[in-house]
Amino acid sequence: MTEEPNTTELTVVVPCYNEAANVAPMVQRLEAALRGIAWEVVFVDDDSPDGTIREVRAIAAHDPRVRGIRRIGRRGLASAVTEGVLSSSALHVAVIDGDLQHDETILPAMLAAVQGGAEVAVGSRHTEGGEAGSGFSASRAKVSDAGTRMAALLLPTPVGDPMSGFFLMRQSLFEAIAPNLSSRGFKILLDLLLSAGRPLRVAEVPYRFRPRVAGESKLDAAVLLEFLGLLLDKALGGWLPWRFISFAAVGLIGVGVHLAVLGLAARVPGMQFEAAQWMATLVAMTANFLLNNRITYRDSRLKGARLWQGLLLFYLVCGIGAVANVGIAGLLVRENLAGWGLAGAAGALLTGVWNYAVSSTLVWRSR
Repeated sequence: MTEEPNTTELTVVVPCYNEAANVAPMVQRLEAALRGIAWEVVFVDDDSPDGTIREVRAIAAHDPRVRGIRRIGRRGLASAVTEGVLSSSALHVAVIDGDLQHDETILPAMLAAVQGGAEVAVGSRHTEGGEAGSGFSASRAKVSDAGTRMAALLLPTPVGDPMSGFFLMRQSLFEAIAPNLSSRGFKILLDLLLSAGRPLRVAEVPYRFRPRVAGESKLDAAVLLEFLGLLLDKALGGWLPWRFISFAAVGLIGVGVHLAVLGLAARVPGMQFEAAQWMATLVAMTANFLLNNRITYRDSRLKGARLWQGLLLFYLVCGIGAVANVGIAGLLVRENLAGWGLAGAAGALLTGVWNYAVSSTLVWRSR
C-alpha cells in the first residue's frame, strides 16, 4: 500500500526549559495564528524539573500536531533547536521561544516572505514597525544591543535583529547548513547566518516583543560572553574551538585573581611566600572553576552535589597540570633549550591545553 506523502507545510520548533505553564497557551495561540496552514509544533525540552514534557505529552495524546522531544544530559537552546528542526519533515521550519514573548501571529507573514523568495524570515524588534516593548528590561536591552553591534562586524548581510530567536526558513536549507553549526549557546540565528558560507536573503518582519508570562529569562551577561565566543569562533574559521577560547579567557582572569590575592597576602605580617602562593593558587582555581561552570560550560553546568564533586576534580586536574608546567619548564631551562620566559610560556601553554582537555572530558563531561 502506498503511503500518503507528508503534507505538513510548517513545523514550529519550541526549545523550552521550565515552561510547563506556557505549553497549552502556546498550542492555542499557534492554532489561532496558523488557520489554513498545515502545521505541527515540536517542543524540545531539556528535562525541565517543572514537568514541561508531561504537559506536552498530555496535549499530544489527543492532538497529533503536537510532539515532544525530551533531552537528558544535554542543555542549550541552539542544540535544542537543531535537534527539533532535524526531526521535521515539513517544507518549512520556524523557531519561537516557549515564553510567549514572540508574536506568533506574524508566522503567516514570515512564511509568505520565504515562499516569495527570502531564504530566512526574521521576526524583528529592530526594523520599522517592530518594538522591544516592556518585554525587555533595561539590562536585557543593553545585552541585546551589545550583541547586535558585535554581530554587525561579521555578518555578510545586514540584519537589524541578529539576536532574534524568532525566525523561519526552508527545512532543507537548515539541514544543509547544520553540519557547519557550532550548536552551542543561545543565538542560533547568528550561527546560521555565519555558517551558511554565503550571504542569505533575509526578510525582517516586524513585531512587538511581549512581556514574559511565565518562566525565566535566559538572556544575561554570560550569554553575551558566549555570544562573543561564537563570533570569535566564526571569525577564526572554526580552527580554534570557542570553548577553548572561553577557557583561556577565564584562565587569564584567574591569573589576575592569583596576583591580586598574592599582593594582599604579602601585606600580612609573617606570611611566607610559599603559603601565600598556595593560597593564591587555590583562590584562582576556585574562581576559574566557577567562571567556567557559569560561562564556558553553561550548557552542562554542574549544580548541587555535582558542583562540589566537580570542584574537587578540577583541583586535581589543575594540580596535575601545574606539576607538568613546572616539570616541562624546568627541563627546558636545565637543558639550555630556552630562557626563563620562553620556558615559562611553553609550560603555561601545556598546562592550558591539559586543563582544557581533561576538564572537558572529566569535570564537565556529557552525561
